[in-house]
Amino acid sequence: MTFYPTDRLALFIDGANLYSAAKGLGFDIDYRKLLEEFRKRGVLVRAYYYTALVEDQEYSPIRPLVDWLDYNGFRLVTKPAREYTDAQGRKRWRGDMDVEIAVDMMEMAEHADHLVLFSGDGDFRVLVEAVQRRGSRVTVVSTVKSQPPMASDDLRRQADNFVDLADLAEIIGRPSRLPRFIQESRAARDEHGHDVDADI
Repeated sequence: MTFYPTDRLALFIDGANLYSAAKGLGFDIDYRKLLEEFRKRGVLVRAYYYTALVEDQEYSPIRPLVDWLDYNGFRLVTKPAREYTDAQGRKRWRGDMDVEIAVDMMEMAEHADHLVLFSGDGDFRVLVEAVQRRGSRVTVVSTVKSQPPMASDDLRRQADNFVDLADLAEIIGRPSRLPRFIQESRAARDEHGHDVDADI
């Protein structure tokens, strides 16, 4: 990663997309380590975390993470997830945060030298180009080492730098404590409607 010590940095984390990418690589993100790593690489101005939340649920598995992030240096951007029924008749949730990410990146381009986007969503290519025209450099963090790859080729080409999440696993990851066969069965179950979708 090409960072300069005087860089003013801003991080933009598409929560659902990053979660899917890390899960595809078999590890969990340690957000404390992530923040520490980027504080070492420049002057961290802001770290945004975007996620949709399912309202009216007695317990949401993401709620403890969201609360921890909110108290530990992240700027939380949330909105209610929308319920829909997929082609197989299963209840699913959709929570697209693209507009919120785009607005914040455009605004922060005036206050930061280097923007780091944690998403492989190809829809962000035009956004990255617009931010670059304002003079900011953009690093995209996602992965092409998962099956299927999570990073759009167009987005990778547009970014000033592309960092594969797999290469950061030792730095910002913590291994899943579950045996691999349980991880795989959970991943298969999640594909059948237990996660908020990340549009890629």
